[in-house]
Amino acid sequence: MSEIPQAREELNRLGRSLREQMVALITDLTPGADLHLLFLDDPLLADWHQPLRHHFSALFRGERPATVTAAEIASRAAVLLDAAGWDVTTSEEQQDGKRATMVLAHRDGNVIRVGTGDHTSAVMFSGRTPALALRAPKPFQRPEPVRTAETVTPGYVLCYECEGLGWCYGCGGRGWRPSEPHGRTRCRECSGRKVCPICRGGGELAVSQLSEYQRGYYPDVD
Repeated sequence: MSEIPQAREELNRLGRSLREQMVALITDLTPGADLHLLFLDDPLLADWHQPLRHHFSALFRGERPATVTAAEIASRAAVLLDAAGWDVTTSEEQQDGKRATMVLAHRDGNVIRVGTGDHTSAVMFSGRTPALALRAPKPFQRPEPVRTAETVTPGYVLCYECEGLGWCYGCGGRGWRPSEPHGRTRCRECSGRKVCPICRGGGELAVSQLSEYQRGYYPDVD
């Protein structure tokens, strides 16, 4: 598959922007937090639909200072994000009679969430970039068979399951099949092994080792 021009550069730019903002928030709201635990170095696969899409994503836990309330953390997070040009919304809910607050911010397709509450000293930061396709999809082509009627080994017959293909007939050797809602699912025929479950990739079966059941597929074989 060929790379989509400037796609990786744009994703990297969004990732840097997201990291810079998360670092600023974490440093301000939960001073002393170990930023080495903020993993935003490599893009992750976000969507298995074709073309595959990747994004940067991170989840980080900080601890609010003992002298700062959860409401103050949420208010400060909203102020910082608004000042940085993010579109900010704040929502509240009650958990066991105590208030929990979520600050949600969007900018350039990036999303940041800051969650806190009276029930915990934790401040949860999460962020993600948009999911971008980095490579153009390549049309799937089924592989050539490993055995044909002309190339089958003497004393063998073409596999009744894959007819000589060798690869799993259900998925064509990919190990997966298109599926919703995630875009793909492991092939049930080969359980992701990619090869035919009957001949195990050989494309043929030894006549001398055929079971009575298997011989039913070959009425002309003695």
